Parts: sequence; C-alpha cells; structure tokens
Amino acid sequence: VQLQASGGGLVQAGNSLRLSCAASTRTDNAFAMGWFRQAPGKEREFVASISWGGHGKDYAEFVKGRFTISRDNAQNMMYLEMNNLKPEDTAVYYCAAKYGYYAPPTVSGSTGPSFGMDYWGKGTQVTVSS
Repeated sequence: VQLQASGGGLVQAGNSLRLSCAASTRTDNAFAMGWFRQAPGKEREFVASISWGGHGKDYAEFVKGRFTISRDNAQNMMYLEMNNLKPEDTAVYYCAAKYGYYAPPTVSGSTGPSFGMDYWGKGTQVTVSS
C-alpha cells in the first residue's frame, strides 16, 4: 500500500483542519488504516485507527470528542477531521495501513515507531498557534 497524506497547515487554536490520506494498492485485500503524529522532540504516537469497513474506530484519549476518523474505500481515501485544535496538537501527522485486522495500541499495547502498522506515508505538518 502506498500512502500520501495531505491537508496540513497553520491554524489558530480553536479552529479546524481536515487531513486526507490517499491510498493506492495492487490488490483487493482489505486493509485497516490509521493516523499517527510526531511532535518535535517527542516520540511518534497513535491518534486514531479505522477498520476496512469503517465501523471499527479507535481514538487516543487526548483526541476523543475533537477528532473524527473516516474513510471512503470507493475513493481509496482516509480522513481525519480535527476540531477545536490546540497548540499541543502541533506535529507531523502520518497515515499508515496494515492488511487485514488491526488492533490499535489502546487494545494491543503496541508501541512505536511502527505500532503494528506495515505501511507508512510521508507526513503532513500541522501547526496550531495560540
């Protein structure tokens, strides 16, 4: 799976941003996807994940109620709607994928840098000013 994240930018605290991730694959096999982020000087962390069918969603505690993950398999796209952004959300955001079932870190306890994901795209920078 090849992945390309986009949609990052500079926003003021309290505003919203929508990230997109375009996926391309040579097979018809189902794959789970997720968003991760890495702030300067910090380790990469899990943000959210979504199953192939879109019904299985999981979020890191610090984004619950503010971020929404979704996907459109017909368009091979995944999205992250980020609302009420805070300066501490500033980071490079990465999309990732894994064929088959994915147990998010909140369930599996997996850690970085891969968190059990097999494919990674280049990140997109999100900067939130106060």
